[in-house]
Parts: sequence; structure tokens; C-alpha cells
Amino acid sequence: MVGEAEQKKRRRSTNYPLEFKRQLAQLACDESISVAQLAMQHGLNTNMLFRWRRQLRAGLLDTTTQFLPVAVTTEPKEPPGFGAGGADSIEIQLGQARVCIRGAPDPATLALVLQGLRP
Repeated sequence: MVGEAEQKKRRRSTNYPLEFKRQLAQLACDESISVAQLAMQHGLNTNMLFRWRRQLRAGLLDTTTQFLPVAVTTEPKEPPGFGAGGADSIEIQLGQARVCIRGAPDPATLALVLQGLRP
């Protein structure tokens, strides 16, 4: 069992605001700025700042939310070359990319597919 003094020593995870992460990650992308010094100035671990920089480059720290039009139909619309659809299907089209998902995919797989479609 962990003693009370030991619990006080442990640092709690801080949830930094998205805008704060984005601003520091943008600064960390500047080659003239030392990431280690930037982290030290803000009391952060250097690895955390590198992680935020990777997330920024991957588009995961975007502050804008884009809504896309959604159409709900009672009859499935089949893209050319696909077999007969059922009630358990999702069709996503963004520009020239079209994804048709049949069945009930797990949320993690669906999230990966949607991330892959991001422009």
C-alpha cells in the first residue's frame, strides 16, 4: 500500500487546454527554437512537447470543427460494383474517396477509417 507521503510526491496528470497545446506545438515546429528550452520555460517535459508537435502535424490539434452534410435514406444507395446492401451499412463519400462499411464495425476501426479520409 502506498503511504500518504508517497501519494503527495506523485504528480497528477494535467489536462492542458487544446489552444495551449496547439500554440506550443507550433512554436516547437520553428527550427530556430529549442524544444527543450521551450518545455523548460513552461514547466513541461520535453517529450510531451514533442508529442504535441507530432499531433499538430497529424492534424489532431485542430481547433476548428468541420460539419459535413448527412443524408439519411430509408433505402440503401449502392455504389457501382457493390453487392446488395442491408440496413447495417454506412457509406461515406468525401471528394473522390468513397468508403462503404457493411455490418457493425467497432468504434476504433471506424475512427481509423474516418481519420484516413481527412484532407
